[in-house]
Parts: sequence; structure tokens; C-alpha cells
Amino acid sequence: MRLAVGSDERTHLTDFVVEKLRAQGHQLELCGALAGQPQDWPEVGEEVARKVALGECQEGIVFCWTGTGVSIAANKVPGVRAALCPDAATAQGARRWNHANVLVMSLRLTSEAVAEEIMEAWQSTPFGQGEEAAQVARLANLERKYGGRANA
Repeated sequence: MRLAVGSDERTHLTDFVVEKLRAQGHQLELCGALAGQPQDWPEVGEEVARKVALGECQEGIVFCWTGTGVSIAANKVPGVRAALCPDAATAQGARRWNHANVLVMSLRLTSEAVAEEIMEAWQSTPFGQGEEAAQVARLANLERKYGGRANA
């Protein structure tokens, strides 16, 4: 799978996640500090989200100190559903119920062990069908209502 992975700073956690994803065989497009390009969190969130929204990458992973800022930035890009996931259960729910396509992790709170659990839950949880899909379609309608294009 082709993934966009970005952060406003390179840390031990970001290096761990990048190494883990490469070992799993994913093709990575690194963004921000991970690509040697100093960027603040709004630009990193936008860059990762844009790559996902345009179909250049199937999914994204993005980091900042709390994770909140890049979540907000990424969710400004129509068609992106970025979810700040502090644990595996939240990652499962974000995938199943919200069809999240950008995983967000906090550099401050996430240990390597927890990041590994989050990524496993994210990767192994399929998008929900039926009612979950209908609710995600309602999110796409909200995007269109307020001027964005949406990919449900």
C-alpha cells in the first residue's frame, strides 16, 4: 500500500513507525520533517491529507506534539477523515464507524508499543458496512453542503 507519512518533527517514534511500515512492505511518501523539509503542523497535515484526497496515496499517517493540530488541518481537506487515535480501540472504531483514512498520533503521548498496537488495529479493521457506511455518506453530504468535495 502507498502511504503518506508526515510530521512537523522527526523523533524516535516517527523513525520507529517509518521503519515498521517499510518492513511491512508499504511504499511511503514522507512529508514534512520526515522528508527533510521543515514544515509546521498545518502544512504537514495538509500535505498528507492532500495526497490521500487526490489518490496519490491510499492512506496517511501524521504526527504532531498532541496530534490535535494536524488532525484539524488534515480534516480541512475535503474527502479526508483524519482520526486522532491514542489507543488501539479508538483506531478500530475510527476505521469501522468513520471510515478514517488518515491516522493521527501524538508525539507526546504515544510509545512505540502503543503505536504498534494502534497500527495493527488500524490495518486489520475494515470499514464498516450498512449503517456505518450510511453515516459516512452523511459526512460527505456535510462536506458538500459547506463547499467541499467529498469522497465517501
